[in-house]
Amino acid sequence: MRTFVSFLTVLTLGLGFGVAHAKVVGKEVSYKQGSVTLKGYVAYDDAIKGKRPGVLVVHEWWGHNAYARKRADMLAGMGYTALAVDMYGNGKQAQHPDDAKKFMTEVTSNMDILKARFEAGMKTLKAQKTVDAKNIAAIGYCFGGGTVLGMARAGENLKGVVSFHGMLGTQTPAELGKIKARIAVFTGADDPFVPASQVEAFKQEMDQAGVDYKLVSYPGAKHSFTNPDADDYGKKFNMPLAYDANADKDSWAQTGVFLKEIFGKK
Repeated sequence: MRTFVSFLTVLTLGLGFGVAHAKVVGKEVSYKQGSVTLKGYVAYDDAIKGKRPGVLVVHEWWGHNAYARKRADMLAGMGYTALAVDMYGNGKQAQHPDDAKKFMTEVTSNMDILKARFEAGMKTLKAQKTVDAKNIAAIGYCFGGGTVLGMARAGENLKGVVSFHGMLGTQTPAELGKIKARIAVFTGADDPFVPASQVEAFKQEMDQAGVDYKLVSYPGAKHSFTNPDADDYGKKFNMPLAYDANADKDSWAQTGVFLKEIFGKK
């Protein structure tokens, strides 16, 4: 097991811990779903004593990569223990959209496998000595955003889920009283993968199911707006992907407030 140490500027993240830097420790972890080995990454601030809420980070359709780990580090700097999960198995990553689509379809075509891999990650996170197992949330990007919404719809015992530029459609709409988690959705108004019709259908679904949710749509923002690598991906593969610094900054700030609210932190 490899261990990494990084230093995040706490004041830059607006945490107000009264110190200049938080010492974030990151470590690779392997865990199982059936016979499949999953390769994740746990991050936490070892300067904080005792247990704290845990947050799962579900990767984009490219797979478990440095971007997912970066978000886990950022969450650790905010005072949480985060696990960047591996939904594809063996830590595999796609280098081309065709491979990404293939990897994603392999798990999304079987809800039982998708749910089992998510729950394997949740079990691993809860087992960390720095985690309060009664306070778990999940965030996800692109494929991961759709995944965490799917887990909320399935009634997973989560305090909250946050979807960033994730698909909002579903073949299994939320049922009244089934969703335990509060939901936050951040989407791009110019994201062709999540058109206005899908956004409106999602709102109706959540309203009819009595879900406590918020949805923020950023004018001009396209798909993958939180990822600084989106511009390069978009140009390389001729896809409607683009980074939006303002939408990224605002959605992360709102996520920080959301997590504090669901975990009852001041």
